[in-house]
Amino acid sequence: MERAGLWVTDIEVLRFHYADTLKAWGDRFAKARPKMAELYDERFCRMWEYYLVAAEMGFRYGRHMNLQLQLSKRAASLPTTRGYMAEVEEGLGEGVRRVA
Repeated sequence: MERAGLWVTDIEVLRFHYADTLKAWGDRFAKARPKMAELYDERFCRMWEYYLVAAEMGFRYGRHMNLQLQLSKRAASLPTTRGYMAEVEEGLGEGVRRVA
């Protein structure tokens, strides 16, 4: 990043976001499991269920985490507070789904 001349203009630690995403995937997979077993097989289903639960636990109780970096060519190209992000997200409206 330094060699490319980029500035870190924002960092967000997404603590439990991915754990919640994995949980939602697991819930959806459980509902579709009979169809998935037909398309693939029981071994695949068991491995996928294990992956989803193990990864969720790693993010929820272990030391796994995701970070999101915002990079810019110029330090002053973005506002110094995050208010503009909320305004953009509000403008997205119904097109954005949130996992609760």
